[in-house]
Parts: sequence; C-alpha cells; structure tokens
Amino acid sequence: MPSEKASAIVIRVVEFSETSLVVTLFSREFGKLSALAKGGRRLKGPFESALDLLALCRIVFLRKASDALDLLTEAKLLRRFRPVGHDLSGLYAGYYVAELLGALTDQYDPQPELFDLADETLAALMANEPVAKRVVRFELGALRLLGHMPSLETCVECGKPIGGSGRVAFGQLDGGVLCDRCRGGKKEVASVSVGALKTMLQLADPEGQAWRRMEVDARGLGEVRGLLNRYLTHLLGRKPKMHPYLGLLGN
Repeated sequence: MPSEKASAIVIRVVEFSETSLVVTLFSREFGKLSALAKGGRRLKGPFESALDLLALCRIVFLRKASDALDLLTEAKLLRRFRPVGHDLSGLYAGYYVAELLGALTDQYDPQPELFDLADETLAALMANEPVAKRVVRFELGALRLLGHMPSLETCVECGKPIGGSGRVAFGQLDGGVLCDRCRGGKKEVASVSVGALKTMLQLADPEGQAWRRMEVDARGLGEVRGLLNRYLTHLLGRKPKMHPYLGLLGN
C-alpha cells in the first residue's frame, strides 16, 4: 500500500490508548481525513509531539479502504498554533475554525482554497490581527467556497436587487435576503440592516482589501454575528459548540 504525503491542519485529537491517538486532519491535497497515530502520545517517536490541535504539519499516511481509519506514519511540525498575549479570543477563534472545518466538509473532498483560507486565518490570529473580522471573513469564505454562501444583494427567490438604507428580511431557511413581495408566508425570517449586509459583502470579498481598513462598531458586529450564528445553526442542523464563546471576541 503506497504512502501519501500532504500538508495538514490538526482539527481534532482523541486519545485512543495509553500511547496512541486518533486524529482528524484537514489536508490541502486530500481534504478531511481521520487516522490512527500509533505512539502519538509519546514525546519521542515518528510524530515529534507535532499532533497538537490546530498545528500545521507535513504528514505521511497510509490510506485504508472502506471505513477503516487511515494510518498516520509521520508528522513533521511546520507551525504550532500559539496566539500571542493573554487574551483567549484568538484561541477560541482558532477552535471555532477547527470546528467548522470538521462540520462543513466531507471525508476525502479536497478543498485547497479552503485549506489556504484556514491556514491564513490561523496565522493572522497568531499575529494578533483583529479577531472578530477574521472570524467573519473565514465563515463567509468557507460558505462561499463550499457553495453555501447566502444571497446578500438580490432576493433569493426572484433575483430583485435589494437596496436602500433601512432593514431587509433575511430568510434563514431560504438562504438569503427576501424582497417585500417574496417575504410573505416564509418561516424563520430575521430582520437585518442594509449596513450589516454591506459589512458582510466587504468581508466576503475574496480579492478586495477594503475589509482590512473598515471599522465595525460593536452594534454592527453584534448584528452580523447574530445573523451568521443563526444561519450556520440552520445549515448544520445544530448549534456549533464554540458559538457561546464568540461573544467574547473583540472588535
């Protein structure tokens, strides 16, 4: 059985025995995979203590057939996730990135752009960049890359452009904003300001750099945070475990 090599982020670690671990990795080349790391709990061995949560590694593994766990044979640490300072918001944000990577992706479905976005986000969190904006940018980028991006500019039902400066209906179940004509009879509809939608559009822009300079007040950030929390909860069918901690993220 030939070995495979990949760059990977460790997104889950579970103790398997006194010496071994079961790890879930999000790799650039193969997508999400789960593997048994024999001897992974030993300080010395083929993994060199590289299998920390959110560590970036270069791995070698044997891919198994059917539902069996892959076998991780090597892991070389490239970067450990260590946000600077004593503020826990960067750490919580990193854990949230790991949770979304695990929840939104399928086994062996390569998403190299999503891997790059996650790697960039984790590096930015370690560099003490504004946490809240980075988290929202990652959420929206992940939704866009995986085909779940909500419609923020045109009615998700009829395609009518949504403009103005007031408030707009957002259909959680429908996947985006709704015009007045299409709003009727819809369930799970939230009211969102046009300003919050514009903030989300800037943060979602994969090419633009204006989001780096934009100022978002606490109220606007809270509105965006609430909308995304509800949208992702509907999408996943459950509330993400890290959502209660996102209120601690600074602006």
